[in-house]
Amino acid sequence: MHEIVPKKSLGQHWLDDETSLQAMVTVGDVRPGDVVIEIGPGLGTLTKYLVEAVGETGNVIALEYDQDLAAALPKRVSADTLQVMYADCLTFGYGSLPAGYKVVANIPYYLTSNLLRVLAESSNPPSSIALLVQKEVAQRVAAGPGSMSLLSVSVQLYYEATLDAVVSASLFTPPPKVDSQIIGLVRRQQPLFADLDTKLFFRIVKAGFSQRRKKLRSSLSAGLHISKEEVSSLLVDSEISPDARPQELSLQQWHQLYLRVAQS
Repeated sequence: MHEIVPKKSLGQHWLDDETSLQAMVTVGDVRPGDVVIEIGPGLGTLTKYLVEAVGETGNVIALEYDQDLAAALPKRVSADTLQVMYADCLTFGYGSLPAGYKVVANIPYYLTSNLLRVLAESSNPPSSIALLVQKEVAQRVAAGPGSMSLLSVSVQLYYEATLDAVVSASLFTPPPKVDSQIIGLVRRQQPLFADLDTKLFFRIVKAGFSQRRKKLRSSLSAGLHISKEEVSSLLVDSEISPDARPQELSLQQWHQLYLRVAQS
């Protein structure tokens, strides 16, 4: 079989470290009978562990955007339970999958934020996600108050996040410029907040983070097109300091602010 060279344009880096690959299967909580979506299977090094983990009653659906790799994968990993699809993970129809499916993937760094948003906000979201991503991004997703970002709020509204093993850049071919880390996400059994108008909630959060270095009073005033005095009043009513910065707020505080805005 001819050698397949990683494509820089698609952010491809091959990982063939057994310990790291097994850790991804473990973090993804892959069990016999599961339906697992693997995004960007590449040479199939992770695919073979996923196929083993789901057993004869499960199913691994590998979404590959590189036509050459999609064509070669069934020859590299031969299994009746493996389905390879030439597809874009950002536009794939996740709604057609059985409820409770899982996602396990070593994805190109540039895809991370958009993919997490698509999965989290899907009408049929995965029950769990295990991703190997840039270490800094993994830590941003799992961050707590003090280091929150639009990404961490967007993901943690729907999922509980856990950081797992750090994977050295030297274990990849070709090595990326930074280390990676496995992050595990488990879908919340119940919505964190009842009757949430997510469109309004994220309009407020995006406004808050639109000028990250500024105090909330300024960024919310500009983003929501209301006066700083009105914003100060909303923040005080929400028991949030008008001098606070967006990264300092917890999900609960964003929700308190959302309730005040919705009532105003």
